[in-house]
Order: sequence, then structure tokens, then C-alpha cells
Amino acid sequence: MKKDLGRINGKTQLIGLFATPIGHSLSPTMHNLAFKKLGLNYAYLAFEVGNEQLQDVVTGMRALNVRGFNVSMPNKMNILPYLDELADSAKFTGAVNTVVNENGTLIGHSTDGMGYVRNLKEHGIDITGKKMTLVGSGGAATPIAIQSALEGLGEISIFAAMTRFSKERKKMSA
Repeated sequence: MKKDLGRINGKTQLIGLFATPIGHSLSPTMHNLAFKKLGLNYAYLAFEVGNEQLQDVVTGMRALNVRGFNVSMPNKMNILPYLDELADSAKFTGAVNTVVNENGTLIGHSTDGMGYVRNLKEHGIDITGKKMTLVGSGGAATPIAIQSALEGLGEISIFAAMTRFSKERKKMSA
């Protein structure tokens, strides 16, 4: 693959990913390729960030005026108090996977459910009034269930084991 070192300049906007572990992530490769193909002047980097560093990292991202960042485990729930606003998707799920900087205001979103439902629609599947079964209750299950309900799903069954994530969600809703 040919290196494109001239792509980054003084107007390039930073977008990042915060998670731990992060070394295995293909997100920087995927996003930077998409940015290049779309002609967007962004650079996407992965940062090894756990809950202990999260508040300082968000403060730093705000100070650097980054365009936005993705959030993965273990930070999806713990980032909420460090943001200025939450989109409805994040309010309903109690978790954030995407933060957008809108003129200095950090807005948290939960996009997993929207992406799942949009993919179903793009493949000709209408869930309105239908029954859905989810196997598992990991980090994406809650936003998928919530967005599906918002889109008019008639009934949902979730088969799940009791995990650390589900125990924390249960505590939050009590």
C-alpha cells in the first residue's frame, strides 16, 4: 500500500477512538480509507484509554477542539458525566459510542441501534409490527432493542446471560 504522507496538513481535524485494549482495532484503517475516498480532511487515531484516564482524555479532546471520537468498552457508560449533552439514543441506552464536537459542545450518541435498523431497511426488511429475537445482551443489544422499538417493532425477545454489563445496567435502572 502506497503511503500518503501529504494528506495531513494544518487544517486536518482529529477524530479518535478510546478503548482498552485497542491495539487490535481496524478502525483507524477503515476510517482513514473512507476519509480519503470521500475527500474529508480528517485523521483517525486509536488511543489506549481506560476508565481511570477517561475524564482527563475528554478534557484534553475538548481543549484540542477535536471534531469527535468513538468510545468503546470499557468507557461507554462512564463517559456520560463528562459530556455536555446526550442525544435521545444515548439517554435511552445509558451508553455512548460516538461523541461529536458541535462548536465546543460535546454531544454523546449511541449509534449501534440506528446502524442495525438502517441496515435491515437497506436490505428490504421492514420490522414494523414484527417480532425480533436477540441472542445476547452485550453492548450493542440495548441500542438495537431500543431503536427497533422506536421504529415500530411489535415484540422483542432477548436471550441473555448475566454479564458484568447487564448487572451494571440493572443497577442503573433500579
